[in-house]
Amino acid sequence: MLQPKIRRLLGDIVGTDNLLWRRSELIPYKYDASLMTGEPDAVVFPSSTEEVSKIVYLCVDEKIHFAPRGSGTNLSGGSVLVQGGIIIELSRMNRILEVNIPDEYAVVESGVFNLDLQEELAKHGYEYAPDPASQKVATMGGTIAENSGGPHGVKCGVTTNHVLGMRVVLANSDVIDCGGPTESAPSYDIRGVLIGSEGTLGIVTEVTVRIRRKPEAVKTMLVVYDTIESAGASVSAVVAAGIIPATLEMMDRPIIHCVEESYQCGYPLDAEAVLIIELDGLRDDLDEQARRVEEICRENGARDVRIAADDAERDRLWAGRRGAFGAVARICLNYLVMDGTVPRTKLPEVLRKVGEVAEKYKLKAGNVFHAGDGNLHPLFFITEGTEDELCRVHAAGAEILKTCLAVGGTISGEHGIGVEKIDAMRLQFSEEDLQMMRSVKKAFDPYLMCNPGKVLPEPR
Repeated sequence: MLQPKIRRLLGDIVGTDNLLWRRSELIPYKYDASLMTGEPDAVVFPSSTEEVSKIVYLCVDEKIHFAPRGSGTNLSGGSVLVQGGIIIELSRMNRILEVNIPDEYAVVESGVFNLDLQEELAKHGYEYAPDPASQKVATMGGTIAENSGGPHGVKCGVTTNHVLGMRVVLANSDVIDCGGPTESAPSYDIRGVLIGSEGTLGIVTEVTVRIRRKPEAVKTMLVVYDTIESAGASVSAVVAAGIIPATLEMMDRPIIHCVEESYQCGYPLDAEAVLIIELDGLRDDLDEQARRVEEICRENGARDVRIAADDAERDRLWAGRRGAFGAVARICLNYLVMDGTVPRTKLPEVLRKVGEVAEKYKLKAGNVFHAGDGNLHPLFFITEGTEDELCRVHAAGAEILKTCLAVGGTISGEHGIGVEKIDAMRLQFSEEDLQMMRSVKKAFDPYLMCNPGKVLPEPR
């Protein structure tokens, strides 16, 4: 329970209309998109970097935990306060401050939705490459916290490859600028340390991103398979042939059925898997690329290859992929989504393992993921919500992470560690590794007030 004095001081900073503290008002903020929960003591809605700094100063002075939050779409519990405290809700800091076409950068506040930025840039024939599937509600600050990727990650990289600079409120309330509109800056790469730190080192309030001109032409292909292993084999074969698609996404039968019932995208219901492969570049080059991709896919077991005839058909295909996680609500109460990354050549092996693990724990599962960069998203469906089922779901998820590590992968690609994967950090890192990371955390957050209980397990 927040003390009346703290409520008054927070109200002085942001205004009483921008402060939530009653239990009924706080219920939505107990959750994010993961299975984790944590009840905050208050939620404040600042409208400027200065207000964020004042809130952080108050929290540190009063020894109150705090954490930033955007839309709460985090999939590993990173945006819930597991130890109580104040959520600093950045959704009202949602202005696009500058679009500079000659120098190819944009400046936005952290509460701007990815899709809103894309739509503004499209007016100028430009785009921002990272495009998470949740882009309608994913805020720029959240994508920086998780170092998000998206379908275009296979060709364009993830968030860290496109952020030029940031304004950050550190965990002691100081405001710093790291980087800027130019391609490089002297001194330590503080920007690189903060991207992917899951809001545990500071709060990003403003970001400068690299933008690029939209490609001249795009060709979108739906490739249909009778086995998920054949689809996985095609992924590495396409890239090994020297072709880097703009996107290379995969869905299996359970996801295909959910999506088709929701969006009527034209996915074949008798397929075991489909790939959405998109090529972009110069118009004269795409026909030959598409012919070669089709040839490789058929060599690896594709039974059908369809090319979207127009933008409307292309949009239908992508509506299914971007809406896949929501469509799963048709068949289950909830789900646990894993986020391991593996070498592309290991996809068939790991996809088989997902099926075996689901069978072992008597669970239903589906796969929808960024196949081009090996970023798996197996979903284990929760149909009953019993304690026994939840235990089996978490055990299955842990086994998948171990499998990813065993084949040379990692325990996260873009959904972060948060609360959910803290124990798994010891699977990938030694105690010495973790202690080095704790020293970085301590340097940025000496009082350990900023989004505590996330990412790093306690020392042994």
